[in-house]
Amino acid sequence: MLRVELFENIRRDRKFEGSPIRELARRHGVHRRTVRQALKNAVPPARKEPVRVAPVMGPFKGIVRGWLEADYDPGGRVPKKQRHTATRVWQRLVDEYDARVSYSTVRNFVRGVKAELANRTRDVMIPQVHLLGKEAEVDFGLFEVLISGEQVRVSMFVMRLSASGKAFHVAFANEAQEAFLEGHRLAFEYLGGIPERIRYDNLKSAVSKVLEGRNRHETERFIALRSHYGFEPFYCEPGIEGAHEKGGVEGEVGRFRRNHLVPLPQVNSMSELNLLIAECDRPDDSRHIDHRIETVGQAFTKEVGQLRPLPAEPFDTATPTSCRVDTKARIHVRGCHYSVPARYVGHKIAVRVGADHIEARHGAKTIARHDRGVHRGSQHLNLDHYLETLITKPGALASSLPLELARQKGLFTATHDKYWRAARRKLGDPKGTRALIEILLAQRHLPAETITAAIEETLQAGSINPEIVISQAREHHRRSTQQTATPINERLRGYDRAMPSLASYDSLLKAAAL
Repeated sequence: MLRVELFENIRRDRKFEGSPIRELARRHGVHRRTVRQALKNAVPPARKEPVRVAPVMGPFKGIVRGWLEADYDPGGRVPKKQRHTATRVWQRLVDEYDARVSYSTVRNFVRGVKAELANRTRDVMIPQVHLLGKEAEVDFGLFEVLISGEQVRVSMFVMRLSASGKAFHVAFANEAQEAFLEGHRLAFEYLGGIPERIRYDNLKSAVSKVLEGRNRHETERFIALRSHYGFEPFYCEPGIEGAHEKGGVEGEVGRFRRNHLVPLPQVNSMSELNLLIAECDRPDDSRHIDHRIETVGQAFTKEVGQLRPLPAEPFDTATPTSCRVDTKARIHVRGCHYSVPARYVGHKIAVRVGADHIEARHGAKTIARHDRGVHRGSQHLNLDHYLETLITKPGALASSLPLELARQKGLFTATHDKYWRAARRKLGDPKGTRALIEILLAQRHLPAETITAAIEETLQAGSINPEIVISQAREHHRRSTQQTATPINERLRGYDRAMPSLASYDSLLKAAAL
């Protein structure tokens, strides 16, 4: 029986029967002292903890406590895995002090001291209030994705407003400084304003050197970015000790990854992946954070008016550099190769390295633009950059890497292959390949779909003349702009005429001879 129920029965018998204390003690099988306690108070008094003495352990308590306190000293550098265990403490007492103490006694004492020291060194968190428009947090998170069937690891830039919980996500191939800066620009444009302060850990894109306390040497590009947008940085303590200082964005990275990136997304490019991520951001406005009555979207509606306005011009996040074009008409940028037109072989050209693209320039003219490679060592070659060279080396086209990459991207279609086979069969390999290259050169000025349609029509008409293909492609282009088009059969009349005959002149010569 519970002591509370026992006290209740004693008090009831006393109240309704008036039984004396001795009778109540006999009836309930307790001491008269317990009866008096029950009559005095309905709640049983707390049991007294017995004070246990440890005559054997007593002389060594101070020594053991000193060992354990040295292990937990914040100023010390004792690794966690090399601190004293109960077994090690007992061994040292026996070996160094010839102590006659049991292991269980030492173990119980060590357990109590360790619990006390852990409570003493435990960091206490102070609840924080987040005012509208005042603060945001930034971090990167990694996740896996299937790009064209290949599983690769990419980075996700996340900016989260601390007050409303509204977050922006965008994926990059890496965490380079261009991605860090571009993520800020895109986030500010997505949110429609700029918070007063942004929390960071010590990302290399922003911090070149960690100083004492929260002081940092910042990179020049990051200083230029925050000067342009006018926000203040706040740096968390290095290591695991500062992780809680931006727990909102770290939790957001995990939440988004679990809810929207499982199972692995399957896309064909980084651009398609970011379209998918943008679609995932929209329904998140209807969720609730920390049992708030307002949704994230409702809270953000209030906060967006408190953000600082965007500047008139966005910050240029690309990094300028220069590269020399190698003999394969390529430049080497951040571990990847990118093609440029073959006429620039040997030249040193300007390159702008963006978060998601590479732009090559010669003077004021952009001569090549590529999406940034995901893998180091990857090659991004545009077949169009090699066409002038292939005119003089037609035999190199069949086994060329630019052609294979164009096939993989769908730029060199089955229709192109069909024409190429027909042209080589009729004109031979060199001339047939040159005829194909003439058509590919025309794609610089005409839409690819008009070229493809023109090839099909020309082949159906029984011709492989590249001039016919180009002429018919122009007709398709005029038709798309609502201009009158000439049927292909009529256009072929000017090209596929019978060979001229000299028979009439021969007959005249014969007549003159007579």
